[in-house]
Amino acid sequence: MTEQHPFHVLLPQHSLSLRRRALKLTGNEHRAEDLVQATLLKAWASRESFSPETNLGAWLFTILRNTFFSDLRKHRREVEDIDGASAEALFEEARQDHALALKELMAAIAQLPDAQREPLVLMGAYGFSQLEAADACHCTVGTIKSRVSRARSMLTRIMVRMEDAGRMKK
Repeated sequence: MTEQHPFHVLLPQHSLSLRRRALKLTGNEHRAEDLVQATLLKAWASRESFSPETNLGAWLFTILRNTFFSDLRKHRREVEDIDGASAEALFEEARQDHALALKELMAAIAQLPDAQREPLVLMGAYGFSQLEAADACHCTVGTIKSRVSRARSMLTRIMVRMEDAGRMKK
């Protein structure tokens, strides 16, 4: 039979007083239990460095206190993010996706007839009003409305075709 280390007997004797001290430090029953468990694990891992003629309780309380302060420093740097709002604020979409989408949109707009492309670009990209676009294109507001409507419909069809062609390549 293998010889048992004295810690098998000594550590359980101190667990109740460690729990009381941990509860005073943390103010939370669950965190106190975690703190005591971490303390006992650290003590067990360092059992060879413990001198039997010294005070085990004081040694354990020192480990408990140091572990508590280490955890406290870690928790100060942590941000509680239950709903994921903080992590979402840090999220940034890949920029190349936007660049590719813009290239595809520009290629689709280039396929539109000039009469539809010009008012669509004036109003969509440059922010012209319908009246300003009509003046620039030398036509009526009704014509601009019609051309922009047709351009949007055709642009949608072109984009769908381009998307379908992209899926077929994969």
